[in-house]
Amino acid sequence: MRPDISVLGRYTYLATELFWGAVAFSLLRRAGALGRAAVTIGALYPIAYVWDRYTLAVGVFSIDLRTGVEIAGIPLEEHLFMAVVPGLVLGFHETLFSVAGDEADHD
Repeated sequence: MRPDISVLGRYTYLATELFWGAVAFSLLRRAGALGRAAVTIGALYPIAYVWDRYTLAVGVFSIDLRTGVEIAGIPLEEHLFMAVVPGLVLGFHETLFSVAGDEADHD
């Protein structure tokens, strides 16, 4: 059984983005990769924005549990999503490889 986080109502999606964003930030900070990740996310963002705006416009998906705040034609939460997802991927990547690199240095 999965927990029902919809009790947060219109803040549900925002809360999940903030939670996973904090995880991503922590991993990137621990790995010393905040700057590199910011550059990568900045490079990916315009592509993600166009893709997201198009898929929302044609009805590929809808977002029900959101604040209703829109910026540049898409929900606030989607802007966060476009930074959180690559940030989380990069955070795990940097953490895994920095730990593996530390172990390789000690062998």
